[in-house]
Amino acid sequence: MEDKYGYVDLAYEAIRNFIENKQRIEPPLDKEAFNKRAGVFVTIKKDGQLRGCIGTIEPAEDNVAEEIISNAISAATRDPRFRQLKKGELDKINVSVDILGPKEEIDDLQELNPDKYGVIVKKHSRTGLLLPNLEGIDSVKKQIDIACKKAGIYPEEEYSLARFKVDRYEQK
Repeated sequence: MEDKYGYVDLAYEAIRNFIENKQRIEPPLDKEAFNKRAGVFVTIKKDGQLRGCIGTIEPAEDNVAEEIISNAISAATRDPRFRQLKKGELDKINVSVDILGPKEEIDDLQELNPDKYGVIVKKHSRTGLLLPNLEGIDSVKKQIDIACKKAGIYPEEEYSLARFKVDRYEQK
């Protein structure tokens, strides 16, 4: 989706400024699109490979701008799967921002489509989320299996399901 709001630029600038200066940037609040609240995921790729991805299912900050800044910095520095991003990598990364729509509880797997909907699996305090339209995720079963694995939910356990749509903004 075309990033007419500047979400990707904000995420990249938050990453760049934190890596280079160890400072958090101030959020721009002059645009109406930044003042709403939503869950946000920021994904960093380097050479086409995942390099960091952190997000929030529900908004944790006062607005989308703060959510993007927090999650961008976390994706670059706190994703436990990767070492912290280094200065020399900044010109080699691509950033995308997913703004999550409202989640809808579902009872039937027929209501899922991994190209159109993200999925949330939950059992007590264990929650796993997988964004929609990810490379290599071509079936509902695979999408749910990965989300369950992320949550530490075993296949034979019962869990609740929810779906959500995203607006994805990617660097050109």
